[in-house]
Amino acid sequence: MSGRTDGDALAEAMDVVRLRRLNRWQAEGLREDLADLYVESATVVPGGEYHNREAFLERLAADVQRPGFDMLVAETAALAGFVEGYPLPRDGSWWQGLAGPMPHDLEQLTASGHLFAISELAVHPHERDRGIAKHLQERLLTDNEASVAATLLDASNPAAVASFRTWGWQEIGEVRRPAGPPVLSLLILALGERSADRPDGLAHNDQTQRPE
Repeated sequence: MSGRTDGDALAEAMDVVRLRRLNRWQAEGLREDLADLYVESATVVPGGEYHNREAFLERLAADVQRPGFDMLVAETAALAGFVEGYPLPRDGSWWQGLAGPMPHDLEQLTASGHLFAISELAVHPHERDRGIAKHLQERLLTDNEASVAATLLDASNPAAVASFRTWGWQEIGEVRRPAGPPVLSLLILALGERSADRPDGLAHNDQTQRPE
């Protein structure tokens, strides 16, 4: 006899992580649950939960309208995490506020529609040791056949930046915008070949112009 009980089998089954894709209508229908998870996963100061929740819901409402919007959720017995993103607009407007030189390849990839932005990634604190966050972002980028991915993280949250760096993301600059955190760290993940001359997989061009 194995000593396993029906209760053990049920607990194991409920612990399995399932990934599920949501279209924009499904994401809107799950918006309150997604906002709850976002607040639970975020590090906020006391009293800041409402502001963070409302800001997330505003971003989600805008993101689901973007062409190519895609979202994956991770589920166990409950919602455990989610990731969302979209191809960057070809007009280069996403790069507004970027300080310093812009990698030339990013301009080309943006214009061609091959650069994918991860706009939100959240995992419940109780599930963070299971590698769900890394798996979510890898699956989303693979499904969208991204050549290069980009994301913006609050520069005042070094733990989040450090997590992305352990997954192979490279911090290449800062973005300053009127709304949201005053300073955002720009990270990219090149899914192509890297070399000694191009460790981030990108070519840099100091003359590349960015939209003001």
